[in-house]
Amino acid sequence: GNQRGGRTWASYRSHLRLGGAMTEMRASDRFSINSQLEHLQSKHVGTGHADLTKYEWAVNQHRDSYASYIGRHSMIHYFAVAEGESYGRARFSCMQKMILPCGPPPLRKFEE
Repeated sequence: GNQRGGRTWASYRSHLRLGGAMTEMRASDRFSINSQLEHLQSKHVGTGHADLTKYEWAVNQHRDSYASYIGRHSMIHYFAVAEGESYGRARFSCMQKMILPCGPPPLRKFEE
């Protein structure tokens, strides 16, 4: 029932865990990971940062989506047919939605 190859499930799970020495992260590893993350964030605007709000994240996602739709003519044609509009009108609509894709930004609370 609860044995696997002569081991209990608890000992099998502990066997699968990595040893303590391998899971400890050195300061140089943390620095390397942080510098790679900073490089990624400076290279790609939509990857965010520590102070990114939900609204800003959603705006980035929506703008990325609309930019992708505009770059793929077949998607704009699909939207035009679905909405009963011309290709130009559907493309213009996507471009307009990129301005404020999630509506006006929420009011910020004053920090004390």
